[in-house]
Amino acid sequence: MKISHNRHVPVLAIALALALALSITGRASADETTEEPWGVHGQATHVWQRKSAMAAPYSGPNSLGGPRELSHSFTATLALGWRPWAGGELYLDPEAAAGVPLSQLTGLGGFSNGEMARSSGPTLTFYRARLFGRQTWNLAGDDGQPSPSEAVDADFNQLAGRAARRRIVLTLGNLSVADLFDDNAYSHDPRTQFLNWSLMSMGAYDFAADARGYTRGVALEWFHDDWALRAGRFALPREPNQQALDMQLLQHFGDQIELEHGHVLAGQPGRLRLLVFHDRTTLARFDDALALARQTGGVPDINRVRGAVQDKWGYGLGLEQQLVPNVGLFARWSAADGQTETDAFTEIDRSLSGGLLLDGAAWARAGDSLGLGFARNELSAARRHYLAAGGISFFIGDGALRYRPEQVLEVFYTLQLAQGVTLALNGQRIVNPAYNADRGPVKLVATRLHLAF
Repeated sequence: MKISHNRHVPVLAIALALALALSITGRASADETTEEPWGVHGQATHVWQRKSAMAAPYSGPNSLGGPRELSHSFTATLALGWRPWAGGELYLDPEAAAGVPLSQLTGLGGFSNGEMARSSGPTLTFYRARLFGRQTWNLAGDDGQPSPSEAVDADFNQLAGRAARRRIVLTLGNLSVADLFDDNAYSHDPRTQFLNWSLMSMGAYDFAADARGYTRGVALEWFHDDWALRAGRFALPREPNQQALDMQLLQHFGDQIELEHGHVLAGQPGRLRLLVFHDRTTLARFDDALALARQTGGVPDINRVRGAVQDKWGYGLGLEQQLVPNVGLFARWSAADGQTETDAFTEIDRSLSGGLLLDGAAWARAGDSLGLGFARNELSAARRHYLAAGGISFFIGDGALRYRPEQVLEVFYTLQLAQGVTLALNGQRIVNPAYNADRGPVKLVATRLHLAF
C-alpha cells in the first residue's frame, strides 16, 4: 500500500507558524498576572507507522493484514481558554485530523496508534473537539480559613493560577472522558507518551465516546487534601463505535466514579486510583448471537441480535509512582464483564499494563524522554466463543480463533529538537494479534513529530 504524506507538509508549516505567533501573546498574558484571564495553546502531531509482514496462514474480514503496510495520522488542535469570572472557566478546542490506518483500523485489541480516530480518513477534516465550562468552589480548611492552595501551570485547557487543596469542581459540556478520569502522569497522552491504546488508558475501560474520542456530559469532583472523588455521566454513541451521540442521558448513559489518593512512598510522590464504570445502552450480547446461530445455522452475527438495552460493568486500578527524580512507574489493571460488544473503546475485556517513563534531565537532556511499556490483554469466555465460531465484531474477527492473550511491548525515545518541537522514534512488538496464536507476531516502527505551544 503506497501512502503519500506530502499533503501534510503545508499543514505542518502553517501549524508551526501559528504556534510561534500565538505563543508570544500567550506567554505575555501569563506573565502579566498570577491568574491568567485567558490562554491560547496549540499542538500538531504527525505519526508515521510501518508494519512489517507477519505470518498469517488465514485471515478474516477484520484481520490485521499479513503483508507489509504503511500508515499515517495527523492532528492539529487549538485550545482556547477564558476566565469570565472568579472560579469560572470556558474552553473551546477546534481540531483537524486525517489518517490512513493499518488494515482499516482492524485486527488488534490494543491498537498501535492512539492518535488514529475511528473516523479518520485521508482528507483533513475540521471539527469541534471540545466546548465546555468549568466552575470551581473553594472550601474552607479545618480552622475555618481558606484551605491552602498550590500553583497551577498554564497548559492545554488549563489556565495558570492557584487551586485550593479543598474544592469542588463542576465540568459541563463537550469534552473527552479521558480528560478527567484515569489521568496517569506517565502514560496517558499518545501525542507525547505511549502510542498503543492499551497503554494510554485502562484497556478494558469502555468509556463513553464518539468515533473521534469525544462526548458530552457532566462531571463533579471533590478535592480534600490528598484525596479526590469524581463522578460523571456522559453520552454514548447511538450505535456502537459511531459518531452520532445519544443524548437521552436519563435512559442511555456512560457513568463512572473514581477515587484517587495522593501519597508519598520512600520520599517519592505517587497516586493510586480506583475506578468503576457502568454503560447502559443498546448493545448485542455474544451469547444471544451464538444461540441464534445454533437455531438458524450459519455463523453468529452480533448485528442480528442488537436491539435490547443492556448494562455493561467494569472496574480498574491505576498507579503512578515516582521512583527517583526523573523516573516514574505506571501500572494499570482493568476488567469488564465481557458479555456485550464493545461500545466505544477497545475489544479488551481484561488488561494488565505497566512500564517506566524516564525524563531526559537524568542524562542532561531535559526535554527528552524514554519510555518502556508492556500490556497483556484478554477476552471474556463469551467473546472468545463468539470469535472461535467465526463471528466478526467491530474491530476483530479472523473467522477462527486459537485463543491466546494479546501481548504488547512498546519502547520509544523522544528527542527535543527545539522548544515545543519533539521527534520520537517508537517500536512495538505485538504477540497474538487479536488474541489469535495462529497469526503474527507483528512488529511496528513509527516516528512521531509533535509541535506544541
